[in-house]
Amino acid sequence: MLRLATALTLLTTLVAGAAWAGPPPPGDDRSAPGRGTNILVVGVDSRTGLSKAEKDRLHVGGAGCNCTDVMMLVHLSQDGRRASVVSIPRDSYVEYADGSGVLGKINGAYARGRGPLTVKTVEKVTGLHVDHYLETGFTGFEQAVNGLGGAALCTDKPLKDENSGLDLTPGMHHADGNGALRYVRARHIERPGDLGRVRRQQRAVSDLLTRLTVEGALADPIAAAETARTLLVSVRTGTGTDLADLVRLGTAFGQLRPERTEFATVPIKSFDHRVPGVGSTLLWHEERSRALWEALAADRPVTGDRRIQPVPETPAPTNPAGIRVRVDDAAVAAALLAGGFVVTDTSAAAPKARPAGPPMIRYAPGRESDAATLAAALPGARRQVVPGHDAYLDVAVGARSVTVKQVAYDRNVAEGAPVTADRLGCLAAR
Repeated sequence: MLRLATALTLLTTLVAGAAWAGPPPPGDDRSAPGRGTNILVVGVDSRTGLSKAEKDRLHVGGAGCNCTDVMMLVHLSQDGRRASVVSIPRDSYVEYADGSGVLGKINGAYARGRGPLTVKTVEKVTGLHVDHYLETGFTGFEQAVNGLGGAALCTDKPLKDENSGLDLTPGMHHADGNGALRYVRARHIERPGDLGRVRRQQRAVSDLLTRLTVEGALADPIAAAETARTLLVSVRTGTGTDLADLVRLGTAFGQLRPERTEFATVPIKSFDHRVPGVGSTLLWHEERSRALWEALAADRPVTGDRRIQPVPETPAPTNPAGIRVRVDDAAVAAALLAGGFVVTDTSAAAPKARPAGPPMIRYAPGRESDAATLAAALPGARRQVVPGHDAYLDVAVGARSVTVKQVAYDRNVAEGAPVTADRLGCLAAR
């Protein structure tokens, strides 16, 4: 059962493995097959069949939407040497492929026409042919991750989300299936919304694959088969994909290296496009998303493609418009204000004699990303965490001359830029 079954099953653990169906039957109006193989992985938000005890344990109380909560398009290159995993945010505003002309969130395609319409809609908006379709639910996630011996989670700041039950302190953690489920489902932490959650999902998948490789769980066909058998307790294969397919594709997956496995998110133009009767939606960035799908159709890598993700000269991890800064130099304060920061000029009360050295940025614990954004605007600045510091970031301008650079915040770059597995996960960073 090989690496393909293992890799794809790991993807399903984002929301719990339930069932694997093959492609829709022949005769459907489908896009033409392209180079390589595309697998659509979706996780369905449904509480059907869950007891109250299971809902409480998994922290999934409330009514499900009967829609897809997670959607990933996995592309295996034709030569079998590269895999690209593209997350499609669930609130993407698209036209459904049922001929109705109705537009809505892409996760609503499942409620309108289950898996077949979900596949058709993804094909319609991407122009790509979907060769295989994976559909998952909640309960298998816990079983799958526990069967693999748990998952590695990491964070540089506290992560707490009452909705998912996540409560994670800074550092590296070993979580069971329940804890990992809370991690990948959390949406109301850090920067609220789907992009941060999608990146955590990608990191979880990357780390599972990395750990299994390091531990030798995929070292040979016997080990890989044993790992697959553990996972397939919670994932079933349908008639659309037979053993010959798994053997052929599994051999290719077995040759992949972390630097040849890449993760990306569809580039977004508008993160809060309001539609009456639909709510807040996401609009794709037309040029960048088109370049993404064209790259996959042409069987090219997506990392490093500046048409998909242009890299600004001075990228910022957070939006300067949300960062309040106090500066003891009028000229520097004016330049930072012009650069989009929220600035208070404290130069009138600053001492006349300035300390030697570069500027010093002082900030409260947990504000590391904001401090990094401010430091990008002040090349050479030092940073200091100060327990008990207030909501401002303080800049003490030293005796040296200071150059203030304009930083560029692009949420797509900050939260969803294409990245290879060897640079994404917790384990890769160690």
